[in-house]
Amino acid sequence: MRVAIFGTKGYDRQFLSRANAAHGHDLHFLEPRLDESTAPLAQGFPAVCVFVNDRVDAAVLERLAAQGTRLVALRCAGYNNVDLRAAARLGIAVVRVPAYSPHAVAEFTIALLLALDRKVHRAWARVRENNFALDGLIGRNLHGRAAGVIGTGRIGALVARSLRLGFGCEVLASDVVEDPELVAMGVSYVPPAELLERAEIVSLHCPLTPQTRHIIDADAIAKAREGLVIVNTSRGALIDTRALIAGLKARKIGGVALDVYEQEADLFFEDLSDEIIEDDDFQRLLTFPNVLVTGHQAFLTQEALEGIAETTLGNIAGFEAGRPLANSVDPAMVR
Repeated sequence: MRVAIFGTKGYDRQFLSRANAAHGHDLHFLEPRLDESTAPLAQGFPAVCVFVNDRVDAAVLERLAAQGTRLVALRCAGYNNVDLRAAARLGIAVVRVPAYSPHAVAEFTIALLLALDRKVHRAWARVRENNFALDGLIGRNLHGRAAGVIGTGRIGALVARSLRLGFGCEVLASDVVEDPELVAMGVSYVPPAELLERAEIVSLHCPLTPQTRHIIDADAIAKAREGLVIVNTSRGALIDTRALIAGLKARKIGGVALDVYEQEADLFFEDLSDEIIEDDDFQRLLTFPNVLVTGHQAFLTQEALEGIAETTLGNIAGFEAGRPLANSVDPAMVR
């Protein structure tokens, strides 16, 4: 099947090409992201492959449909950047990678938390300048602290398990479906509002829906414990950035580690080291000593990239063969 792959990076080409040996698709790698201006590049391609920051709204889908595209293959788990209702109306199937390596994101979440809490990022910068002083680098143990996990799917469950069994935290969880294995190991499920009020650490692992958008807002921060530490490796818009900045300035928030950002589409996955960043909120975040930001790399392990490539190409092969699509996304999944 001829596939236009948008937003291609070197690792995409490497892992997709390797996995394609078993499928034989005709892959065309395109550097630009998909949006209304780049959609014409998919002319004549029955399938397009996109990532988290590609724009697949109604206007883009209408252009793709008119050009002959019948399949949008997401090489990621999230689908909030796709207008699913428009896709259904236009007869375009949408498939995703629901799980590739949840360990990759879960492990990176713990890494961010430890780096932030023990000030590893600041210590590393000091040592590079031959400054070995320890003043200002006092951290805290994780053991015995109350940690909240919002969303206990595959990734969130691994994080909750690590915090509970690995570090001895009191773990609070919130999800529409409780995980009995987590309950058996002592994880307590509570409503999101209660979790945000009781937890010293909050890690976000839920999908972005109208109900979860800005789940961390000014009201949640106002009710939270003093010194709350927030880690987000899920979706940027789960956090209201301006409310977060206000909470940091007021010293209500003790630290923030972000691998995602609500306006990341104009920033992440690109080398902007010679550019002037015009996003004042993002630049303000970087000025805080207790903020650690990475550029959406939690998924980036060899194992995860292999899983993403194999599932993506398998989804395309299934569509081409007319088989039922186990990883399809439809409008009913939007709450």
